[in-house]
Amino acid sequence: MSNQEVSPSGIPIYHHEAKERDIDFAVGDEAAIQRITTHVEQHIGPVTNVFHELVSDRVHLDILLVPPTPRRNYYTLVTCGMSNLPMTVPEGAENFRYAELMLCLPPSWAVTEEAFRKEEHYWPVRMLKTLARLPHDYGTWLYHAHTIPNGDPAQPYARSTKLACMLVELPTIVDDPHAFFTLNMEPGKAVHFFTLIPLYAEEMNLKLTQGTEALLEKLAQAGVNELVQPDRKNVAKKKWFGLF
Repeated sequence: MSNQEVSPSGIPIYHHEAKERDIDFAVGDEAAIQRITTHVEQHIGPVTNVFHELVSDRVHLDILLVPPTPRRNYYTLVTCGMSNLPMTVPEGAENFRYAELMLCLPPSWAVTEEAFRKEEHYWPVRMLKTLARLPHDYGTWLYHAHTIPNGDPAQPYARSTKLACMLVELPTIVDDPHAFFTLNMEPGKAVHFFTLIPLYAEEMNLKLTQGTEALLEKLAQAGVNELVQPDRKNVAKKKWFGLF
């Protein structure tokens, strides 16, 4: 982690530089996989599919899939393996060293391996995996209200959307968000489940210029949550300012 900047609203900005290294092959922790799967099934629903990783670097990272139901009419995807290693957290945040990530997809989303060959279908999964590795690759951490652009400058994730950044947030569309958020794996190891909310570049810039609360307020009033909406309205556009 290097070259720290501060945004106009006082938010630290970090630029991460990739370093050349040999691959560090990793295998899954079967006990941890079972605990995380049980936790997801207890709070969200049955895991009917797992997108297994064949070759893993640093952490073995799978994606658990919970299909839509009449009550929860969307797919839920949760990482499983990010918490195998601790993140590098600042002093005072030691309780947040371990994390997993989740997001939700509309019931019409194509979630087959064949469909995932097209970026328009795969990009949410790609970002789950990319961001789950980011703390381990760059010696950093992910936490509530962190935003991560897709490149510098931020580029849309696929041709089918203009969304270009991710916001790390607390889960909302689960029955008991507080209970789901924390899984006590063992003494001294609490795994926290954060959700990803895709943003437009203008929305991330709004946070950097006006502060986190300004962005969160606009997202909340527009009903934006972890359910991915590739063509949703941009709450940072000027035409939205008068509504809030």
